[in-house]
Amino acid sequence: MRFLKKPASVKGTLLALLLPAGIGLMGIAWLVHGLLLERMSREFVESRLKDEVAFLEHQIRDADGQVDTLQTGDYFQDVFHHAFAIHTPEHTIISPAAWEPLLRPLIDNQEDGTLRVEDAENPDTPSDILAYRKSFQIDETPIVVIVSEDLGALKRSQAALHAWTAVVSILLIMLLVAVLWFGITLSMRPVVTLKAALKRLQDGEISRINVQSPEEFHPLVLQLNQLLDSLDQRLERSREALANLSHSVKTPIAAVRQILEDDTRPLDTNLRRQMAERLDDIDKQLEAEMRRSRFAGPQVGKSAYPLKQARDLLWMLGRLYPEKSFELSSSLPDDCRWPIEEHDLNEVLGNLLDNAGKWSSRCVELLIEQGSDLKRIVVTDDGPGVDEDNLDSLGQRGLRLDEQTPGHGLGLAIVRDIVTRYEGKISFTAEPQRGLCVTIEFYR
Repeated sequence: MRFLKKPASVKGTLLALLLPAGIGLMGIAWLVHGLLLERMSREFVESRLKDEVAFLEHQIRDADGQVDTLQTGDYFQDVFHHAFAIHTPEHTIISPAAWEPLLRPLIDNQEDGTLRVEDAENPDTPSDILAYRKSFQIDETPIVVIVSEDLGALKRSQAALHAWTAVVSILLIMLLVAVLWFGITLSMRPVVTLKAALKRLQDGEISRINVQSPEEFHPLVLQLNQLLDSLDQRLERSREALANLSHSVKTPIAAVRQILEDDTRPLDTNLRRQMAERLDDIDKQLEAEMRRSRFAGPQVGKSAYPLKQARDLLWMLGRLYPEKSFELSSSLPDDCRWPIEEHDLNEVLGNLLDNAGKWSSRCVELLIEQGSDLKRIVVTDDGPGVDEDNLDSLGQRGLRLDEQTPGHGLGLAIVRDIVTRYEGKISFTAEPQRGLCVTIEFYR
């Protein structure tokens, strides 16, 4: 149905939910106020009637039951502001006298306590009264005291008060509407600012979203900026890959073409070997750039199970290097997940373990641990290690394959690229009689 259609904006949704809720709660409060007002008024009247009956009883006992000696008439009306009746076998006093048709039946009634008379038909008396009756004896003389209240006047006063409460409630509802509108508008101002920033981003005026936003929007802004960073990095990687391929492939292809186009030179063994080496260089460069192009980098919703992947890689490398021992140390549970794309983590662990297995003498140790804001991978081998002077150059990007340290070239360069994209840290240490130790730390 049309009136049940969901509002298109957040502001409309909030107003559609909060306004009816606020009006409904105010209406319930008004109804509860009416019920409580009636109950409290009745209890207050009953309490006053009891107190006035007790006062009359005290006056009568002080007069030793001589009712005719009491000051009646205006005196009690000025004190009580209520109608009353005092009855003994010799005298009956009813004030005001017009209330006699209402109070006379209560005198004859044998029931004490709170009594109510409704729908009285006498035009000179109230139609609805509340009375309190008490009977007692003084020197064996029975006495009945009744004090009564006009509930009609009380109800009229309550109705007037309740009507003023309704007026105040309506004013409060109007104030509530204004406060809700102002509060929602003020709260949605960062959304408007973010919308304007997105428009400027779309128009190319800015390259990143940098606006003051509430805490609830920080993850959204962060993920948008990370997405932009990822897109820029992919574009940069594509351009870098094309530049690397153009630089690395052009010279070998030119050399091979020159050899093939020279009809005067026979293809001897030496030339065939040179051509094979050039083609091998091209193949390795293509493989390296293709592997780099598959790296995902930080992705929302992507995660990996480090222990499962580590066990699978260790099992495979154990078959590849049967004479080597691969050991895993970790206190993490099997279902522990890291916010790293599965292929990226596989490349990191695979390259580190493969290099360690290639250069170790007998044993490779893998340590996986996690802190509150830190995830660490440590791979240690017992091989010959690397000179301390060459540690800083391990895995540096931009180096040609033939300029890399033997055995630690392409694989560590790939690892360094991945760690950099995740804003992590990689470090190399050469421990005496322990070979090379590679430590990777992720801070996400």
